[in-house]
Amino acid sequence: MCVYKLNPLQDPRWQNLVDRHPHGSVFHTVYWLEALRRTYRYEPVVYTTTPPGKELSNGIVFCHIRSWLSGGRLVSLPFSDHCEPLAGAEEMAELMDWLKASRHRKQWKYIELRPLSPDGAARACNLTKSESFSLQMLDLRPSMDTLFHNFHKSCVQRKIHRAERENLTYEEGRSDALLKKFYDLLLLTRRRHGLPPQPLVWFRTAVACLGGRILIRIASKDGQPVASIVTIQYKDVLVYKYGCSDCRFNKLGGNSLLFWKAIQDAKRNGALKYDLGRSEPDNSGLVSFKENWGAASVPLDYYRVPAQQPFRLNSAWRTRVAKGVFSMMPDALLAATGRLLYRHIG
Repeated sequence: MCVYKLNPLQDPRWQNLVDRHPHGSVFHTVYWLEALRRTYRYEPVVYTTTPPGKELSNGIVFCHIRSWLSGGRLVSLPFSDHCEPLAGAEEMAELMDWLKASRHRKQWKYIELRPLSPDGAARACNLTKSESFSLQMLDLRPSMDTLFHNFHKSCVQRKIHRAERENLTYEEGRSDALLKKFYDLLLLTRRRHGLPPQPLVWFRTAVACLGGRILIRIASKDGQPVASIVTIQYKDVLVYKYGCSDCRFNKLGGNSLLFWKAIQDAKRNGALKYDLGRSEPDNSGLVSFKENWGAASVPLDYYRVPAQQPFRLNSAWRTRVAKGVFSMMPDALLAATGRLLYRHIG
């Protein structure tokens, strides 16, 4: 086989493949890739065994990251929970053999895959895991009543009822005003976790590129925003991508109200799955929160060539000193830190 390279933002065959492929997700789309390119100057690229001029039958999409801090590399895909290679086992092996052989010549520090199928990449290409997470997925095919009945009674159902009793208001949209409310809550949340926030320009660009597929959801008490989530729908899958809150108001059930609204909207829009995103292996609280909604957990493993332990912001920086520094930073400085760091850690 021969291996060919294409620019997915310029070659319409790529989006066509993503639209018709059963494993094509929002993270494969040109909308997501364009947001990554505009914000972080990453170069998206697809490797395929399909020759030019033919209907695309397979491909693995990467972003070429150039960084003086973390090195040049191919990642599929940065800031994406998962990105299944759109290729069969034989094609996948051929593509990865070619990429591995090209790594030194291209001066890639490593090649990273984030497949959705457990161990699929390892079986096809004899790869070694670099990181392990879990992914929570909620089946939306049951009726609304059945879904609600399956929610944990005290951890979810009662909190939804509490939010209703508290008369929390709900807003959704893509306006600058809603984005500001979301980002103010994100600053609070990231400081609480001892981490800088993603840059504001990333969210503005994502809204511009994804358009009607992305939605900012806000819950407020007496005009005060208390919780927010960002969801994206593509095909029959709703993706929970970002969440933040003011912890002083957590007992009011703002997060639960937003998740319930998102599920109701997804059902009306024909979604069959609610992708609740990846969870860190040591974050049992987050896993429990998602499973309380009836979501099932599956392994989510990443692979690197060559195998190595990755630099991760939320592990390397979560020291007592770093958390103390970030917690005391004014908002402007905390946001500036995120703008400087994030393009190097994708």
